[in-house]
Formats: sequence, C-alpha cells, structure tokens
Amino acid sequence: MSDPYRTLGVSKDAPHAEIKRAFRKLARQYHPDRNPDDSAAEERFKAVQSAWEKLETPEKRRQFDEEQQMKQAFGGMGGMPGGMGGMGIDDLLRQFMGGGGRPQASPFAGQPRQTQPQTAKGADIAAPLDIDIERALEGGKVQFTHNRLVRCSECNARGCVHCTNLGVRRKKTRLTLNVPKGAKHGQQLKLPKMGNEHPTGEPGDLTVTLRIDAEEGRRWEGEHLIQEVAIPYSTLMLGGEVRVSTPAGKTVSVKVAAATRIGDRKRLPKMGYAGADLDIEFTLDEPESLTPSQQAALEALRDTGM
Repeated sequence: MSDPYRTLGVSKDAPHAEIKRAFRKLARQYHPDRNPDDSAAEERFKAVQSAWEKLETPEKRRQFDEEQQMKQAFGGMGGMPGGMGGMGIDDLLRQFMGGGGRPQASPFAGQPRQTQPQTAKGADIAAPLDIDIERALEGGKVQFTHNRLVRCSECNARGCVHCTNLGVRRKKTRLTLNVPKGAKHGQQLKLPKMGNEHPTGEPGDLTVTLRIDAEEGRRWEGEHLIQEVAIPYSTLMLGGEVRVSTPAGKTVSVKVAAATRIGDRKRLPKMGYAGADLDIEFTLDEPESLTPSQQAALEALRDTGM
C-alpha cells in the first residue's frame, strides 16, 4: 500500500488542516481539466485522491495510523488477518490491554518459578490533538474525544457476550485537556489512568501529542517553523526585496540575493512562533494568467535562450 502522507508531501505528525491544504493544492495542480490528455497527470491525480480518502477525516486518519501500527507490531507473525499467526481480534484486544486480559493457566503450571509477580495494568495510549496557533499561544482548556477500552458495565468486567468475554469494551471518552501557554508543536501531555482500562488491574495512561496548525503557507519540521515565500522569477535571478508577514503579526522586508534558487532558505531571528526563529523558504510565484506586457517580455526572453 502506498503511503498517503508521502503522496501528499506532508509529515506523519502534520495537523489535519495542513494535510487538507496539501491535498487541495495537488488536486488543482493535477486535475484533468488543467491537464487534458495527460495520462501521467491523471494517474497522479488519482493517487492524490486515494491518499486523501485515507486521511480526509480525523477518524479515518486514526484508523489508518492504527492499522499501520498493527501491521508493524504483528508483521513478524505473518501480517494482518488472516495471516496473524492465528491471532484473532480478541488476542489483539488483549495486546491493547497491555498483554494481560483475563488470567489464563500458565504453561509452566506445577513447576517452581522465581519471577516476581506483576501488577496487571491496561495498555498506555498515545493520541494526537490538533489545535490552532492562537490556542497554542494563549493556552487554555480544549475538549476532545478518544477511543479506549473500558471495563464492561454489563458484567462488571467479569466477561460476557457484550465484551467477547474480555471484561472490557471499546468506548469513546470525552476529556478536557489544559494546554499550557506557548505550547510547542509535538509537545506531549500525560493524563494518568486515562489509557485502556484492565478488567482486573489499573488503567493505563494517555499521552496526548499536540499538533499545531501553522496556517496557510507554513509547516513544521520538528519544532521548527518553515514559511514559504513566493517571489517572481525575475527577483530570483536578479535579486531584490520581498515583504514577509510573520507569525508574530509583523511585516518585514527581506533581501533576496541574486541567483537565488527555489528551495533556498533564510533565517529570521525571533520572528517565528512564540519568539523562536523563523526559516523562510523561497518558492516561485506562479501567476494564473499573464498581462500582454508580461507575455511580450517572456517571448523576448525566450528569443534570448532564457
């Protein structure tokens, strides 16, 4: 299966809004109406559409990520159903509970053992949370919903048909998270005992990873913010100045050196998120249409071999 993140050109920790913008940009670029009779563009357009369908909602994205994690976890056992080495959904749920489930007879029963008893505990959960840049800067309470295993209320965790005799069932839980002021992209916040519950032991913990939407034209590389700045071809070649609106709400003038290439970067100290540095990345400004004078100028350049 192709990687939808790679197809859309985004990182796996990108906020959902960034993924949506990337899809729209690529869909416009490769749309059949814009590329008539171009089979390569048509195939690329279909690949972009397919990738978006896997990630278009937070629920679908979470399901895809969980499936990929499961494939990695059980890849050495023959792959996913029905090649998981005989493992069924109940076995997988036991893994999510921390490998415990309900006590079973030991294959070493009757033999002396020197191991220390282990306290039963539900599995820890890692979950992402998308927030906008204003909320991250200001901090405050954010409500969100996540799926986890909870003790079955039908049988008081003793095991019944409602919980496939495991004592736990999947349930959506609504929580409130206190986001610290000036939170960082990728910052992790731990909520004790809000992970998967165990039928006989303690619940696991929940670790929430913050994903901050850097807004249009910006993206994260780790904790570092990158901002794209589109400039005309003439400025790339001849040099000049460009006005840049920063995340801090300031507009600054930036010098562009002659013979600058697409993808070159320049660092603006303390102009990024929460007073950090900002890297601007130069891209080519591509107008939708040309004026008559621009058309004539380009034709003249073409005649010179440019």
